[in-house]
Amino acid sequence: MPSHETETSIGLKSFIAGRGTGKVPCRVSVSGGLWRDSTELFESLRELAPDVSISGGGAAELEHEVTKPDKWGCDWHFPGDYLDGQVIGHPLSDWDAYRDYEVPDPSGYCDWEAEAVRVAELRAKGDTAWGNVEHGFLYLRMTYLRGFENFMIDLAERRAELWELRERITDFWVEMVRRYAEIGVDAISFGDDLGHQDSLPMSPQLWRDLLKPGFKKIYDLCRENGIAVYMHTDGWILDIIPDLIESGVDILNPQDLVNGLDNLARLAKGKVAMDLDIDRQSVTVFGSPAEINQHIHRCIETLGSPEGRLMLLYGVYRGTPTENIAACVEAMQKYHDMWAGR
Repeated sequence: MPSHETETSIGLKSFIAGRGTGKVPCRVSVSGGLWRDSTELFESLRELAPDVSISGGGAAELEHEVTKPDKWGCDWHFPGDYLDGQVIGHPLSDWDAYRDYEVPDPSGYCDWEAEAVRVAELRAKGDTAWGNVEHGFLYLRMTYLRGFENFMIDLAERRAELWELRERITDFWVEMVRRYAEIGVDAISFGDDLGHQDSLPMSPQLWRDLLKPGFKKIYDLCRENGIAVYMHTDGWILDIIPDLIESGVDILNPQDLVNGLDNLARLAKGKVAMDLDIDRQSVTVFGSPAEINQHIHRCIETLGSPEGRLMLLYGVYRGTPTENIAACVEAMQKYHDMWAGR
């Protein structure tokens, strides 16, 4: 079993355990088209905010509109301009196809030899070696395979095939985690959007019956191998935050205003490290620079502490006023060390 005792992994563990400096790491991720068109703006913001990490770009193959299958046999339509896509072809839209369906082979899912080299190089430099899992790896993957409407009907009918499908997908990711453990990663980034705008897509109890066992099985293997679990999830997740923590999440990446800062403080502060996803729907798009400044201040004031355990992540997309982008970056720079030295 890898020791994971590099300087960076010790730093990561300290952050997770609340043995930090109180400073809040802040990152800005710029969508590809906006980065291409406004590179000078973001370069200037880098100079104005040296403690804020600003990056951007996108996969070159998504610059233009394209439709292509993924490794699970789902057909995706990507609209271009580096934007994410939507599944338009569901290989299990009819359960009759399930008998002959095969999940991908973990051994060929990526170039494991290249991954081992990448991880070794990162560890040799003292950097955290991350493993990455596709976005929508369990819950969303089930909807991709079945189609969302079919999936919801399956839930209502409690179709046994749905529970079997969860097990097959879970076992795939368990094997992927095992392989990542063998090459010595320090942490794995997982992503699955579990919430809608103001609710879960299913009752909390049904979520616990169907999905929680899968997450726990995957994350248990991470813990057994000393691998930190980072989990991104968009949407309203308040009812299941305790379940995610119990399942083994070390760093939770929730949305701020959808869930509410006070609710996140009540349910998660001091219980799990957080990488707070800054609003992209209201205040940073339609608010004033003063309102944005106030919001960033409140995020750090409400969820930060002298011990740390808080990061901020701001995803920027087309349609966001330039002055609002600048206001968010400037506020991150201004308040990121609010708790330091207290």
